[in-house]
Amino acid sequence: MSAGIIVVIVVAVIVVAALVAGGMAIMRRRRLQQRFGPEYDRVAGARDSKLKADSELAERERRVRDLDIQPLTDAARASYAAQWADVQERFVDAPADAVAGSQLLVTAVMTDRGYPTGHHDQVLADLSVEHSGTLGHYRAAEEISGSAAAGRASTEDLRQAMIHYRALFGDLLGEPADAGPEPAAAEPGQVIAADAMTPRDGDVYAAVARAKAGDPVPARQHVNGSDPQELAT
Repeated sequence: MSAGIIVVIVVAVIVVAALVAGGMAIMRRRRLQQRFGPEYDRVAGARDSKLKADSELAERERRVRDLDIQPLTDAARASYAAQWADVQERFVDAPADAVAGSQLLVTAVMTDRGYPTGHHDQVLADLSVEHSGTLGHYRAAEEISGSAAAGRASTEDLRQAMIHYRALFGDLLGEPADAGPEPAAAEPGQVIAADAMTPRDGDVYAAVARAKAGDPVPARQHVNGSDPQELAT
């Protein structure tokens, strides 16, 4: 075999290998775009490079695979659903506390599922792998919660925060991804019974009261509650 033929064969092999690698990279990028949705574009824009976005999002997938993420049991799902219904009901008389309670409840569900919750940016990165469809809701809710803590959130802002938290909450519980029902709006003369406003040991609203008092808040808070269908008000 002449040297010329050998060169042609080597070049052909290199070209084929490059085409295969390029095709695999395109397929990988399409898979990541489908999986991460808007999060892919957000990361690509932040990194100013689709190649860097591919690498970062693939690394997120590898990290989450190493986490012990588990679905909720039916009992835990029903308990969390009942807690959400309770927090949402109390929005009428105490919207800021209801938002704080919903934030604690979402965090409790994350912990129960196996997501680390110590670092905010890492929480967002981990959630983006399986919950990219509701991640924007969570970001919006957290931003409003920050404004509420600084006293800059209106009642409408707080209502929107509840809607946003509800979207991720339902996604974590395994419900169809949507914004869920809106928090109840106060009607003229509407009053919640006094005993319904009393914090109960084990529920998230009680956790809000303990947090204000400076007491530690348990990582998991379960109550025996009503049917999950009571989430809608």
